[in-house]
Amino acid sequence: MTQHSPASEAENPADALAADLALALRLADAADAQSLPRFQADDLGITTKADSSRVTDADLAVERAIRDLLAAERPEDGIFGEEFGSAAGTGAGENRQWIIDPIDGTHGFLRGTPLWGTMIALAIDGVPAVGVVSAPAIDGRWWASTGGGAWARNADGSARRLAVSSVDRLEDATISFQSITQWDGAGQLPALIALTRRVWRDRAFGDVWPYMLIAEGQLEMVAEFGVAEYDIAAAVPIVREAGGAFTAYDGVDTLSGRSSLATNGTLHQDFLDFLQQDHPDTLR
Repeated sequence: MTQHSPASEAENPADALAADLALALRLADAADAQSLPRFQADDLGITTKADSSRVTDADLAVERAIRDLLAAERPEDGIFGEEFGSAAGTGAGENRQWIIDPIDGTHGFLRGTPLWGTMIALAIDGVPAVGVVSAPAIDGRWWASTGGGAWARNADGSARRLAVSSVDRLEDATISFQSITQWDGAGQLPALIALTRRVWRDRAFGDVWPYMLIAEGQLEMVAEFGVAEYDIAAAVPIVREAGGAFTAYDGVDTLSGRSSLATNGTLHQDFLDFLQQDHPDTLR
């Protein structure tokens, strides 16, 4: 078990986080070993939770596998997972919390759509410092740690460094709005419609993948509503270390704002300014 001590001011943050990032990548391997064999399985178990959302036996198995490994490797650290709730850290780990979404995109998973992924983050003092996203159905793996850059796995197993796009005008931007229902429910549909008329292209890719497309330089904005910490925490360091920006919809730097706005950084303020304007409802 790795011992942790406070990093000196001169220490590179990425060096201090190297062991945690290595563990997060191992956690992702353990998650893939549980999820991929259950993807498109004829006997996939599906139940409905109290909030009417669905959960599969794969969601539960993935989170259990991650928690078991954390219990062995980081017993003092806190954990917050979508399926089994939270447990506070103790001792040297009281300011550290692993945030887990075992399968982001459960509804797509149970329908056989491959754009789902496991999201694993380590937040220190509430700030995501390590993030790993694994999408084994499309052989996708992305990761980052503070000060260490953002990376993705190539088909041959090597790593490539990620960088957001250099697009600097809304008129040239491509956005993903995730879900019309989300924006409508948040009372922001007029802003979305106005934005789609301003930008170059709009798409609704959904779930974790479009955040990775921000880091890959293929999108300039992703925004959604009704998100929990585990829905976004792992994406935050990946987007930021690729050069992008990640806040709540109102621009506040928080995981608990129940909304997200990720951009290529260059256009972040432009998107914020545009979305916060008063947009007439042209659909009624």
